[in-house]
Amino acid sequence: MQQLSADYCLPPFSNYKQLNQTGPRIIERAEGVFVFDNKGNRLLDGMAGLWCVNLGYGRDELVEAAAAQMRQLPYYNLFFQSTHPPAMALSQKLAELCPGDLNRAFFTGSGSECNDTVVRMARHYWTSKGHPDKQVIISRHNAYHGSTMAGASLGGMDFMHAQGGLPLPNIEHIDQPYWFGEGQGQDPHSFGLERAAQLEQKILELGEDKVAAFIAEPIQGAGGVIIPPDSYWPEIQRICDKYQILLVADEVICGFGRTGNWFASQTFNINPDLMCLAKGITSGYLPLGAVMVSDEVAQVLIDADTEFAHGFTYSGHPAACAVALKNIELLESEGHVARVGEQLAPYLAEQWAKLAEHPLVGEARSCGFVAALELVANKQTMGRFAKSRQAGVVCRDICIGNGIIMRACGDTMIISPPLVMTIEEIDLMLTLIHRSLDQTASALGVK
Repeated sequence: MQQLSADYCLPPFSNYKQLNQTGPRIIERAEGVFVFDNKGNRLLDGMAGLWCVNLGYGRDELVEAAAAQMRQLPYYNLFFQSTHPPAMALSQKLAELCPGDLNRAFFTGSGSECNDTVVRMARHYWTSKGHPDKQVIISRHNAYHGSTMAGASLGGMDFMHAQGGLPLPNIEHIDQPYWFGEGQGQDPHSFGLERAAQLEQKILELGEDKVAAFIAEPIQGAGGVIIPPDSYWPEIQRICDKYQILLVADEVICGFGRTGNWFASQTFNINPDLMCLAKGITSGYLPLGAVMVSDEVAQVLIDADTEFAHGFTYSGHPAACAVALKNIELLESEGHVARVGEQLAPYLAEQWAKLAEHPLVGEARSCGFVAALELVANKQTMGRFAKSRQAGVVCRDICIGNGIIMRACGDTMIISPPLVMTIEEIDLMLTLIHRSLDQTASALGVK
């Protein structure tokens, strides 16, 4: 299998020369919160696949929902004045769940496609209102909004911009609300306000008549699980309201129970005009995304009486929509969102905070069922390791050897486990992480 990968497959985000020298890990099966490789090793999946397997692995109900829909209508599109029952039922259900007046869905195949859609839709909205010069989308440095041309441009990751002539025009970035990495020595409340104020400064610098929208993840995921200070989101909301620019919440990672509410916009009291969903919408069992659109934005698009020239072959794929409906039904009937918010997340937060006592850890933070550890070389000064030490990579590989999947974002170690974990599985995860930290400290010479 490793040779086949080397000969025929080009995986995402890979250094192909390095990967072909070592070979990829071959995952053969999965059950509950565990995956199993071809060597028989059991790995606790602390990342829920790629932030998405909220209901865990092996849910036959989702498999059966896909199979039943495929037998009846395996595929049809939403082009050419057509629709089908699963897409319409899911649209209605999402409108019921989403906060505010986000009552219409534009379906995509992924989070990246959602963010491409946001760029097109926001600009079309303002053009339809008679403001064609409002083209600029403001995002944040170190944000992640996908890896398509528009998604990677909205994202603020320099290593992605270095390839392919990015970012695209009319996309601007402000600083992220990363207190541990960029705000130590400041009061977190003041730091949050200062970072939010950059949005207002950027709007005034560019001209209010040029800015279409601000897009942000409620919690930056791939950037290192950056949880903003409490002061940040209320000020961002105030600025967007003041200057009447669209507020876009990228909930691709945070949606469907990750923060202990259905959506992180509820956790942080955000009132978005557009909201991007994917990943947990089907627990990753089939690809699906959706941009939820507020009543005001949707009405402008409807009243424009012009074609919105945008869409995808698999927009509203019937099998994917059927799986999403069953996934949401199970999240509701089994009470997982409430259980995360009321039981699992508080327990995880209490236990996770204890990891901050480890000599390798500068900060341990969490929100709901997503968490991060900052690895430091010097706990007194919070000094980082030299990049050449690759502390995060060392820790990640040791974690795998101990049977726990964590992700390294630089020297920030992150988790985003399935929402179906038991207290006993949380304890096991923390035991494996603590063991891995001890071994990492030893490997890096930290005492």
